[in-house]
Amino acid sequence: MEDACRYSDRPLAFLARYVRRRPLAHGAIVTAVVAAVGCSVGAQYGVKILVDTLAAGVDAGARLTDAWLGFAVLATLIAADNFLWRVASWIASYTFVAVTGDLRRDLFRHLTGHAPGYFADRMPGTLTSRITATSNAVFTLQNMSVWNVMPPCMATVIAIGFVATVSLPMAAALMALAGILVIAMFRLAAAGRPLHHEFANRAAAVDGEMVDVVGNMPLVWSFCGIGREHRRLDATIDREMAARRRSLLYLEKLRLFHAVVTVVLIIALLAWGIVLWQNAAATAGDVVLVCTLGLSILHATRDLAVALVDVTQHLARLSEALATLLVPHRLRDHPQATSLARSGATVEFENIDFCYPDGRRVFSDFSLRIEPGQRVGLVGQSGCGKSTLFVLLQRFYDVQGGRILLAGQDIARVTQESLRSAIAVVPQDISLFHRSIMENIRYGRPDATDAEVRAAIAAANCEDFIEKLPEGAATIVGDRGVKLSPGQRQRIGIARAFLKDAPTLLLDEATSALDSESEEAVREALDRLMGGRTVIAIAHRLSTLRNFDRIVVMQAGGVCEDGPPQVLVQNKGIYSNLVRREVARLPKAAA
Repeated sequence: MEDACRYSDRPLAFLARYVRRRPLAHGAIVTAVVAAVGCSVGAQYGVKILVDTLAAGVDAGARLTDAWLGFAVLATLIAADNFLWRVASWIASYTFVAVTGDLRRDLFRHLTGHAPGYFADRMPGTLTSRITATSNAVFTLQNMSVWNVMPPCMATVIAIGFVATVSLPMAAALMALAGILVIAMFRLAAAGRPLHHEFANRAAAVDGEMVDVVGNMPLVWSFCGIGREHRRLDATIDREMAARRRSLLYLEKLRLFHAVVTVVLIIALLAWGIVLWQNAAATAGDVVLVCTLGLSILHATRDLAVALVDVTQHLARLSEALATLLVPHRLRDHPQATSLARSGATVEFENIDFCYPDGRRVFSDFSLRIEPGQRVGLVGQSGCGKSTLFVLLQRFYDVQGGRILLAGQDIARVTQESLRSAIAVVPQDISLFHRSIMENIRYGRPDATDAEVRAAIAAANCEDFIEKLPEGAATIVGDRGVKLSPGQRQRIGIARAFLKDAPTLLLDEATSALDSESEEAVREALDRLMGGRTVIAIAHRLSTLRNFDRIVVMQAGGVCEDGPPQVLVQNKGIYSNLVRREVARLPKAAA
């Protein structure tokens, strides 16, 4: 899907990409529609033949035969017209729906290929709503193109061909007027594109606001924010409605312009036909044909005008969605990337330079080496670079200088999938899907057996609370695990890490938000999880690091102290001061 990024500002080319996936089905739809339009316009020529035959009287038997022959042709054309439309609609019911499925799958795959930094800058509700908006816009565009744009275009061409059999000057005039009218409508519709784009942006903003509020309802209730959020959403909806009104009023101006032109042209066409009949240049059937085809042509341009402005509006929404979704992935596998060999768990940051996309620099020529099986705690004030080391090791961002080695391999030269499969993470805020406990734990290794999942549950001290749940491990945890306590979510996260069985373990404040009872259960589970693995842990509660092999004290993107915790305490440096402050806080906390 990465090559689809070149379509971010070319919505029609993006649509054509999916049409080409099903050429036979789309070709059959177009053929059936063109044939149906030909039958529909041809039926009017059949009426002309029938009128001329009937006007000549019933004296001769041949004329009677001609009349019934004309009737048979006309009936056949009418029946074929209706049948072909149904054939086209039946095929489209499968084809157009399949296109929306292909499109949503592709866009979701592309969206999930972005690094976490991409999602940090955008509202999830807006992104998901744009995938839906893109799918709906493509479905509408395909339907409008087949049912509302192509038929009037084909009808106009065929009708002018039939008018030419009566009067070449009239056919030429109709062709010129129809062409001028369509071109004028195209240009006027294009001029209103900024209005349609604004409406598309405002509509996406409404979706994003609603999802953002619904996803944070506990916060809204806690801070009495219901009224504020109602007013905020009211203002957002008001802006969207104003943008929509401006877009629709512009479309109405186009329709009014076309209506005035159409009325004038129809009156002129009727007068021209009567003049031809007066001068014996046309039969009664010719006048009927010219009038009906002329009306069809002018009505077709009206239908085309309406369809074009509607298509323009949907193209605007599609274009806006594609510009947001089809952003190139910042992180890609190297062309010669290989799978990470899980032979060891040495971690080495070698002279790395890194700053975030917003320009905030964190590391300059930073180096740190962690041996296999070591337990290393990272300590330091917020903003010193501890969490950044975690995201860099998982390659959520690429460094601007130096390199990061895992098991002796440059992580920029291995596949992202193999890199992350070698790292297990237990964060402070455990992410859970709105799925069962069993499914959330099995996410660590989807091919794990039930016995392996149960073993992970036992190792993570989850058995006691899972057995008390109404449906046990089949219990749905709710959105982000809202039905579980923080300690229970933490243990499920640990069970998931147990099941993954990765050689490198990252712990990010894994016990900081827990009560003492939950912390003890989590600490026991973590001790088992850390066995035999290379562990890097971020902790503000220094007591959780007392059994670690090394403590790395970071300050302003550098290492200021490094060594066993017992040695650092005796050195009377930064770590020693942090330990004394924590010990001094304990009596106050107990009180």
